[in-house]
Amino acid sequence: MTSPAAPEPAVLPGDDPRKYAEILTAVYDATMAGDKSPARPRTLIGESWERLMSLGISPDQQPDTGSPVAAGDLEMHRHESGLTEVIDDLARGLDTVITDGDNILVVADRSGRVLWRSGSTQVLSKADRLGFVEGADWAENSVGTNAIGTALVSRRAVQIFSAEHYSRSHHPWTCAGAPIHDPRTGDVIGAVDVSGPASTIHPTTVALVDVVAKLAESHLRELHRRTLDRLRSVAAPMLARMTGPAMAVDGHGWVAAVDSLAPHTRVLLPETAASGRMWVPALGACDLEPLPGGWLVRVFDDASDPRDAGTTQIDVDLRDPLRPMLQVAGRAGAWTHEPTPRHAEILYLLATHRSGQTAPQMAEALFGDDGKAITVRAEMSRLRRQLAGIVLGNPYRYPEDAQVDLLLPVDRARLLPQSTAPAIRRARIA
Repeated sequence: MTSPAAPEPAVLPGDDPRKYAEILTAVYDATMAGDKSPARPRTLIGESWERLMSLGISPDQQPDTGSPVAAGDLEMHRHESGLTEVIDDLARGLDTVITDGDNILVVADRSGRVLWRSGSTQVLSKADRLGFVEGADWAENSVGTNAIGTALVSRRAVQIFSAEHYSRSHHPWTCAGAPIHDPRTGDVIGAVDVSGPASTIHPTTVALVDVVAKLAESHLRELHRRTLDRLRSVAAPMLARMTGPAMAVDGHGWVAAVDSLAPHTRVLLPETAASGRMWVPALGACDLEPLPGGWLVRVFDDASDPRDAGTTQIDVDLRDPLRPMLQVAGRAGAWTHEPTPRHAEILYLLATHRSGQTAPQMAEALFGDDGKAITVRAEMSRLRRQLAGIVLGNPYRYPEDAQVDLLLPVDRARLLPQSTAPAIRRARIA
């Protein structure tokens, strides 16, 4: 993974923010009018302005932060961002910057959508007037040069001061932002930003924000290591019983365990990885079987049994009213997973509708309201990350070639007793 560029140096060369703001305003006015400028903007700022001018965006137009986002939609974006696990780290790391009440802390996803924000009532009220609210779009091509959007484009920590903002309405503000990378892929998954009145600028803020972003990346890296450890504990007994080369990998191809193969750190999985025979570039033809949080990859050998991996057996075991279980068995072995109460309801629904369920259909079954499809999609996103290859999408379903058995309590009235889902209540009296 290529290391991100070093953060921008402090934008203030002296001790007088007001005087520097006046210089920037003169540069800004001249540049936007096409006149000779008394100085050149910083390279990063000049490049951002050029991108926006090429799009025909006027610096005087009201920035378009998008339509308001419903609470359910916002929650879905949060869960899909990959940032939920580090939001507390970001808040703690930058708490001292916002405790004085002048600054606002904002975390956005990879597209620049504001997912979380915190600060005093006074500064949040000022941000409201700019449309700097949760759910708003703060990508560079939507609101102009700003620490969130420009950090995402440049993939580096940036500080934007006063008239360096492309939109004239943002000139009373200063902001410092840094991108957050997914350590598994190297991709930028979001940005953290501290914004406030231009008079509150401090040269060290951008460095602090960059450090906190990197600490968040370290936390994500540690969480990934733990995930691989859990996957390894499940896969190790399976690999020990196998006679041919195989490995266990997570959904991104990172190797948790390997047997009878040269050491690998990561392999490139097909974009549409699924159970059965697949081509893995580093290994050739392989049989893939789902594991909790990843895949068992068996290298196909012409001398071995040429049959496909065989039918996957999926047991949705709800016989114990207080401890639902999912049991999955394939040719290489078996594993079990204890779902949450909500996920147990979903696994039941999918077992009773083998052709699949759409999000509105599941919302009706779970909540009695097909308008809660957004909530269902967020929950399904979490479940599918845990059960890659076992729960499919469009519509939500188990694999067509899997053998699915639904094991219910003898007394139907004890089916998932804590559930209030309409579909479960109906099943108890069926």
